[in-house]
Amino acid sequence: MTTYAIGDIQGCYEPFMRLLDKIDFDDKEDKLWSVGDLVNRGPDSLKVLEFCRSLGKNFVCSLGNHDLHLLAVAACRRQVKTGDTFDDVLTSPNRDELLHWLRHQKLLHYDNNRNVAVVHAGIAPQWSMDQARKLASEVEDVIRDDNLAHIYYHNMYGNMPAKWSDDLSGPVRWRVITNYLTRMRFCNHKGKLELQTKTGMINPPKGYMPWFLVPDRKASDTSILFGHWAALLGDTYEGENVYALDTGCVWGQKLAVINVDKLDKIHTVKAKKKSIS
Repeated sequence: MTTYAIGDIQGCYEPFMRLLDKIDFDDKEDKLWSVGDLVNRGPDSLKVLEFCRSLGKNFVCSLGNHDLHLLAVAACRRQVKTGDTFDDVLTSPNRDELLHWLRHQKLLHYDNNRNVAVVHAGIAPQWSMDQARKLASEVEDVIRDDNLAHIYYHNMYGNMPAKWSDDLSGPVRWRVITNYLTRMRFCNHKGKLELQTKTGMINPPKGYMPWFLVPDRKASDTSILFGHWAALLGDTYEGENVYALDTGCVWGQKLAVINVDKLDKIHTVKAKKKSIS
């Protein structure tokens, strides 16, 4: 049995299947961890969700911002954004079952035996791993609560506040936790977020740096597998214990997977074409 972690699939079902074939993935024995963004922008969000759900307990997902956006659109009839491609999910006869399954996935998966965490964007540098797990669990409980989920979705979007505080409460608190876990790329040395810039590490916004390069980052002793940041193209930063798995498949680049126990070679397949315009 082997455990793998895979980068942002975003509805790119065909390269997803080719990559699993390349590593001889056994869907009865092997386990697959996802850094999230299973859906959107690519052509086959429904197929991706159906396959991942079919893996049962052998599949674990840390929800990404596109997964949360799908849940918000479905639950609150929030306006679909230009470029959204998950109508196949919304019109599927299995819609309710798939969305129920998706909202019961995690925001942060942590394996104590390996001391490895899987998250979509990253861990706030001012959070210890224990704190990050508690805060992720707090928002997971909200998403799964029928009475609170609608409040969460209506208040999920937005960039402010830009910095974590223990004094935050309610929907604002949930939004900030979500932004760190699912949207973060750059922040300053105090953990203040800058959420507009989507480029790579070269020429970061003034006063900001990649979240994993913040000095004295509290969760630095844990290996963190993350996605979201396609511009990094799967670079590994072993000195920082972080592994970037979004290799831009939906942009016509590659889809990546890594053996969680070895954390050495990243296996990839090339997307046949760019999936979004």
